[in-house]
Amino acid sequence: MEIDFKEIATYAVILIIVLIAAQHLNVVVSGSMEPAFYRGDIVMVEKANFLGINEFDPSTVEVGDVVVYDAAWYDQPVIHRVINITDINGTTMYVIKGDNNERPDPYYVKADQIKEKVVTVGDNLVVIPKIGYLSLWLRGL
Repeated sequence: MEIDFKEIATYAVILIIVLIAAQHLNVVVSGSMEPAFYRGDIVMVEKANFLGINEFDPSTVEVGDVVVYDAAWYDQPVIHRVINITDINGTTMYVIKGDNNERPDPYYVKADQIKEKVVTVGDNLVVIPKIGYLSLWLRGL
């Protein structure tokens, strides 16, 4: 049996591409952003820090952007929309809210809490409908 290094290299490259792509997809776990996207959908994100690469700068986030941030009020990352940006004592603070929620999230958010931003093409969020349900089921969510 002969080892084909070209074939092994091809599989390795494919595996690396899949692993990188998987790191840029988030499963939506709640209905707080309906109708922009729904529970079980997958959104494509760019990261503030991916293996030392800054795909976007959190301080450039604008009103209307959908971001993933480390919430002080919840133990998992939250995917919601920036609805206002304000300055408090010289610090830029973001007001963030789920589109389907009545009120904004309970605390202001600093730029360093924003870890990812949902990718848009034109004015459309990049969403893959429903295929995240398997992940939710496997995680017991």
